[in-house]
Amino acid sequence: MKRALSCSLLGATWLAGLTTCCPPEPAKTGAVPKVPVADTKELALPEEVHLKNVRQITFGGDNAEAYWAFGGDRLILQTNHAPYKCDQIEIQGARNEPGKLVSTGKGRTTCAYFLKGDQEIIYASTHDAGPDCPTPPDMSKGYLWGLFEYDIYKAKADGSGLVRLTNQPGYDAEATVCPVDGSIIFTSTRSGDLELWRMDADGKNVRQLTNAPGYDGGAFFSPDCSKIVWRSSRPQGADLDEYQSLLAQNLVKPTKMDLYVANSDGTDARQITYLPGASFAPYFFPDGKRIIFSSNYLNPRSAEFDLFAIDIDGTNLERITYSGGFDGFPVFSPDGKTLSFSSNRRDVVQGKDGKEVYRVTGGFAGDKDTNVFLADWVDKPRTSSKDTEAADRFAAAVGYLADDAREGRGVGTKGLVDATEWVKEQLRAAGVEPGVPEWRQEFEVTTEVKRGAATAVLLDGKALSAEDIGPTAASASSTASGQVVAVGWGIVDEAAKLDEYKGKDVKGKIALVHRFAPPNAKLEPKDAARLGDLRYKAFVAKKSGAIGMIVVDDGDPSAAEEAPLPKLAAAEGDAQIPIVVLTRKAAAALRTGAHTAKLTVALEHVKTKTANVVGVIRAAAPMKQQGVVVIGAHLDHLGYGGGANALDPTVKAVHNGADDNASGVAALLEVARTLAAKKAELQRDVYVVAFSAEEMGALGSEYMVKHPVDKAPIVAMLNMDMVGRMKMNTLHVNGGDSATEWKELVAPACAAAKVQCTIGGSGYGPSDHMPFYISGVPVLFMFTGSHREYHTANDDAGLINAAGGARVAAIVADVAAKVANRTAALTYVKAPPESMGGDVRRRGASLGTVPSYSEEPNQPKGMVIADVVPDGPAAKAGLKAGDRILTIGTAEIAGAKDLMFVLEGAKPGEQVTITFVRGGKTMTATATFSAPRGRR
Repeated sequence: MKRALSCSLLGATWLAGLTTCCPPEPAKTGAVPKVPVADTKELALPEEVHLKNVRQITFGGDNAEAYWAFGGDRLILQTNHAPYKCDQIEIQGARNEPGKLVSTGKGRTTCAYFLKGDQEIIYASTHDAGPDCPTPPDMSKGYLWGLFEYDIYKAKADGSGLVRLTNQPGYDAEATVCPVDGSIIFTSTRSGDLELWRMDADGKNVRQLTNAPGYDGGAFFSPDCSKIVWRSSRPQGADLDEYQSLLAQNLVKPTKMDLYVANSDGTDARQITYLPGASFAPYFFPDGKRIIFSSNYLNPRSAEFDLFAIDIDGTNLERITYSGGFDGFPVFSPDGKTLSFSSNRRDVVQGKDGKEVYRVTGGFAGDKDTNVFLADWVDKPRTSSKDTEAADRFAAAVGYLADDAREGRGVGTKGLVDATEWVKEQLRAAGVEPGVPEWRQEFEVTTEVKRGAATAVLLDGKALSAEDIGPTAASASSTASGQVVAVGWGIVDEAAKLDEYKGKDVKGKIALVHRFAPPNAKLEPKDAARLGDLRYKAFVAKKSGAIGMIVVDDGDPSAAEEAPLPKLAAAEGDAQIPIVVLTRKAAAALRTGAHTAKLTVALEHVKTKTANVVGVIRAAAPMKQQGVVVIGAHLDHLGYGGGANALDPTVKAVHNGADDNASGVAALLEVARTLAAKKAELQRDVYVVAFSAEEMGALGSEYMVKHPVDKAPIVAMLNMDMVGRMKMNTLHVNGGDSATEWKELVAPACAAAKVQCTIGGSGYGPSDHMPFYISGVPVLFMFTGSHREYHTANDDAGLINAAGGARVAAIVADVAAKVANRTAALTYVKAPPESMGGDVRRRGASLGTVPSYSEEPNQPKGMVIADVVPDGPAAKAGLKAGDRILTIGTAEIAGAKDLMFVLEGAKPGEQVTITFVRGGKTMTATATFSAPRGRR
């Protein structure tokens, strides 16, 4: 934290009953004498192992915020000594040279910095608002900072040529400079709150970086200017009311502050400290991966501030200084070898009159003086603090699980097997018992679809080369023979005004369609993707009576380069007709004349065993309650990518899934450790489960719901999926409406963890909690937000916010313990799924069903309903969870995509007959489509 907001130095009396915020009167301090060169005396304490050759370079008064010139030969600092009446700016050399005044000597100044090149400086001053020192705040109501009428000025390095850079009413100060492009970051009240802003070196191109209630200030750039760090206060409730009341009086009470790191444009802002008291004055280490700062968190009600260091992910907190009083404003020299900082420590000897004097100058040494010191920085192995142990463990767990050696934890990889064993051992070490024999709940999934040897295409009786044929994973494994009928792009869509089947008879024949969507149809990207989907085109073809489909990338004459044939991916669902994609060369003759074709597709589905890791913490309290609690996170990810789930499908590389979902498993281990230590207090058993095959459709959690590991009912399920990228200290707690008691249980846990939580939503969602919710269990889903690295090879451990992840674990452990010890069960609330997307046009109609997305290609014909929306069309028609829909009207339904295609072409109010299977018996029901959710 830069000291700009205070009207005096943060000295030993800070937060300790100060009656005035101004420094001692100049007459008591005396003029600062010229500084002779003298031998240094080691002022580092034995515990201060990172500091060597500590020497004092200012002597008397209040001196702080000393920032290096880019050349490393000078420092510019804020000082108050005779004849100054309040803070002014001086420049002095780094070798005990006396300081030189470079501010105007009028008003009060703060926060000076060299501009790139060291020929110019900037600082904030009140001199245009008046030549006198502003009146300090009334301290009878506590320690306060005054938000004076500061503006930011630029001058030559000798103080001449003063230019005003800001000209807004209110507070503009705390400016620092990017060493790369010279841009300036500063704090301002111009938006009505204390926020960070950035401008060019000439004061132009001003843009806001932060936008949240509370104080943001004292920012610094990383050495490469890719990131910023700053101090922040995020008050809530009554504290926010007090903050805003004081702000209206141009005052701030700086007693609670933590540190944030963000990209230099303000994005991806993350809180990295959760310490009592005030942490401030953060500055990057030369490598940009660690922060040095000042804090009184060890004794928050005192003025005992020391220097600490912490990694930018909130791990490895380490104490740097141990001297009594104040140590703050640490800044590394440009070469990273020397640390400047301000301190109440003193290099003194006893004078002739028995009073202490500075050893170097012989001048009077006030017992509350704050001076600038330099120290050689000594790299030593870090000694981490217990205050970040949870974050340290979280980071270590993510580091192991998201290492390349884990092969992206894809189902069927050795990396997932290794990760499974590692999680088991971590749970055992935490005091968790196996919840099933050998910890493993095994099941099988389809991990690969292979092209069988019988796959072949004959055109007009002539066999094509295998290299010219690309069967799709959605194809039926069957043979179809018949006449080939060209149907253009194979699309029938009223909204797009396309009907390629109009006037064409494909019944009992093979449809020939162009690949992708027509480029001249002026389709929105999402519509082009929808209508170009091969599964959709096969649905339309079959509905029109076709018995097979040939696809060729030859519809767009501007596309000179032919798209490669599609690769087979696991379990896309059976389209019920054979589908092949042919090369342009092989299909060239089909566009003219009459032709016949024989399509044979033989797909082989490879089954792989995988397992959920299941542990249990046995309740040991004297009084037991009925039921168990389940806490889960999925362990699997995308392996080497390239599948349908990857958002970078052309990238063949390890997809480490650091956030998705190594972070959730890391949090799961931390929750297990916390609850295992409290098992003597637990009244219900708590199962901790690392699920497998979530990325394939929540298969592991669905298997557990269908194959319970305990006869006792599950009273609640808490799921953590992608909890490693917390931004702005906010956690999304989804499922908050799945039980009436959730908010009263979750809100206090979030407050205790100092995290802002959004709590609400049904229990639906694409993760492992949904099968539990559908089965009647109240659920919570912890989520810190999406990001551009989601489902790509760039989701790596270096991007994880470990401090935030540890906070999520603390909240889940707190809530789980409360649920485990509740006498009464939670009240389950069944709700419709949330409408996805914002204010957009929604096509078609709704049936009010929740499809099961855990489809296997070998399953019986039809689509299983995972759930029905209360009072929706399906529920009113009598359909229930578990029913397998075979047809809707005349359309056959083989999976969730077929249902989607039907709904997109349906109209609200239209009646339809649904054929379905329940308990082995085929039944029918009549339903009336309703408007899509969000359009009513």
